[in-house]
Amino acid sequence: MLSPKRVRHRKVQKGRMKGKASRGTTLAFGHFGLQALEPAWITAQQIEAARVAITRHVKRGAKIWIRIFPDKPFTKKPAETRMGKGKGNPEGWVAVVKPGRILYEMSGVDREVAQEAMRLAGHKLPCATRFVAKEEART
Repeated sequence: MLSPKRVRHRKVQKGRMKGKASRGTTLAFGHFGLQALEPAWITAQQIEAARVAITRHVKRGAKIWIRIFPDKPFTKKPAETRMGKGKGNPEGWVAVVKPGRILYEMSGVDREVAQEAMRLAGHKLPCATRFVAKEEART
């Protein structure tokens, strides 16, 4: 599972996910990509599940890049706990994703295989996604 080696603060505030992504909106490494269409918190487990889905479909025949990293800790209070008594303990790590962000990139396979692999990966993620290719990635 992806997680930072160390962080400055153990607990962070929730923040807001308004607006579009300003960085990471174009394909930088591969020929095909998976682009987010909605804002979302994507957990480290979801990132890994989508990566496994891509890798299994292409049968290790492609180069894959993960363009997001879960660097934000999220907290949870124990079940059946009364309100108050401070913030809960860190539970896991999430990547904050805004619309337009490229999540995964791939090269080394033909378009049909890449499109199906990205479709399978998109089903593992909590936000709507779309397949982009090198010539049509700029929107």
